[in-house]
Amino acid sequence: MQNGGNVRKRLRCESEDDIKGNIAKKYVTESFNKMPLQLTKPAPQFKTTAVVNGEFKDIALSDFKGKYVVLFFYPMDFTFVCPTEIIAFSERADDFRKIGCEVIAASTDSHFTHLAWINTPRKQGGLGPMNIPIISDKSHRIARDYGVLNEETGIPYRGLFIIDDSQNLRQVTINDLPVGRSVEETLRLVQAFQYTDKHGEVCPANWQPGAKTIKPDTKAAQEYFIDAN
Repeated sequence: MQNGGNVRKRLRCESEDDIKGNIAKKYVTESFNKMPLQLTKPAPQFKTTAVVNGEFKDIALSDFKGKYVVLFFYPMDFTFVCPTEIIAFSERADDFRKIGCEVIAASTDSHFTHLAWINTPRKQGGLGPMNIPIISDKSHRIARDYGVLNEETGIPYRGLFIIDDSQNLRQVTINDLPVGRSVEETLRLVQAFQYTDKHGEVCPANWQPGAKTIKPDTKAAQEYFIDAN
């Protein structure tokens, strides 16, 4: 009971701080009280405005049911690492689509800012034409639901989520702001999860399509270990 009282007291203090304008402290504390995302459980649903092929369009995660989805958050438009990631994913969009996977980029910028960035030449730090949708999360709800929002700055960390064709989370990574992600590794992970979905076997370290996998059985797995060692 004493612990419960302490929790209530802390929340009351945070409410008072909120009245004084210290909103960030309240949100940061609340974020730690949320249940973390769980692998193999449903991904948080969303519906929002995106820039798709140079036009504004409302899209929802549910639109992609039956396909794999790579959803990646980036901190902010008109920055430095972000365009390198977004362009890299856009240029490999067809490789993802060939295996039934769509790639979606997301930030807390408005869709108007997204469009302005797309219309800026790449030599000037812009994106140029895009082969993937870029969604707007102005309310911060999506980034918060996925656990990547920095409440003090209002920008998301570099979170990347692989969502399967049943809309369950299969992979989660979150990078700090200075380091971009590997498109090649993301593609490999999608291929690996799809292989395990179809065949029921598991993929060892550094697995690539066409390489040997492991049967999840003590005796059957010996075949792999004998060959590998």
